[in-house]
Parts: sequence; C-alpha cells; structure tokens
Amino acid sequence: MSYQLPQLPYAYDALEPYLDKQTLEIHHQKHHQAYTDKTNAILEKYPQLAEQKAEELMQNLLACGLTEADQLAFRNQGGGYINHSFFWTIISPKKEIDSSLVKEVEAKFGSIELFKEKFTALAISHFGSGWTWLVRDQNSTLQLYNTANQDSPYLQGHTPLICIDLWEHSYYLKYQNRRAEYITNWWSVVKSI
Repeated sequence: MSYQLPQLPYAYDALEPYLDKQTLEIHHQKHHQAYTDKTNAILEKYPQLAEQKAEELMQNLLACGLTEADQLAFRNQGGGYINHSFFWTIISPKKEIDSSLVKEVEAKFGSIELFKEKFTALAISHFGSGWTWLVRDQNSTLQLYNTANQDSPYLQGHTPLICIDLWEHSYYLKYQNRRAEYITNWWSVVKSI
C-alpha cells in the first residue's frame, strides 16, 4: 500500500476570496504531493508497515520499527502528509456546524468568540513555520497549542479537531507578509465552527 494524495472535496477556487485558487492549487498539487511522495519513499523500505495508517505510525513512531533517521524523516514528511490531509477536511465553502464540538468549545473557552480570539492570538504569535491546533487529548480535554514544522498532535497521542497551516506556502501568494490577515480570513472557511 502507498499513500495517495487525497482529492479536495471542493474546487480550487471554491474558497475565494479568503484562500485563492492559485495558492490552493500549488499547496495541494505541489506541496502536499511532495509530502505524499516522500512519505511513500520512506516506507518502501518497511513492507511490514504497508497496511498501517499514517496516523497510527505517527502515534507509535518510536516503536514502529523505523531507523532513527527514518523516524525523523517520517516525522517531517509523514507529518506533512497527515497534517495536510486533515487540513483539507476542516475547510470548506459551506458551513457544517458541529453542534457537539461547539458545545465543548463553549464549555472550555466560554464562547466561540473567545475561542477564536485565543486560537487566532496563538497562531499569530507562532514564530516560523508550523501549525496551530485545537485537539482532544488522552483525557478528552480540549487543548490549544502550536507545533513547529510538520509535527503532528498524533506524536502526543492527541486527536486533531481544527488546525491552521502557518507555513508560508499556504498563504504567501495572496497575503505575502500579512499572516495575521490570512489567519483572520481563514475563519471564514472553517466549516465546523
């Protein structure tokens, strides 16, 4: 088995004016495809892992049988594959509010508005490339945090619920150095909240 680049559930121009067609197309077809290809190249050496989901491998990275060098490579390339595969599912041109998630977020953060303020501030404060996440930890508690590069919440045994890609490739053609504007506009395409 090899991992495949997932098809987007919407057209490349469907998220405009918030995320532009050219950026989305390059982000998906070039960047995500490269992570997919490099992840497959790492795992070709490990046929015993062929049937495992990428998320399972990431959760058990230290015990899955990869060499130390390949663990690092999978953390980076496999993380890019996993994170992007998830990212495409949480953005959409149509809202599909998850009422149970909304209730959890309101209980944890006080309101959706306060949650968005905290998430946005955390994303804006992140230095360099990486991601901002809303996750459910091992105790089913909601947490907000940043990860560097392509690190995944699965490394900590957490389940991702919402994320924003803070790598420049996700916004630079439209927003250039205006990362805060990208982050603010991104809320317009988050489908679940």
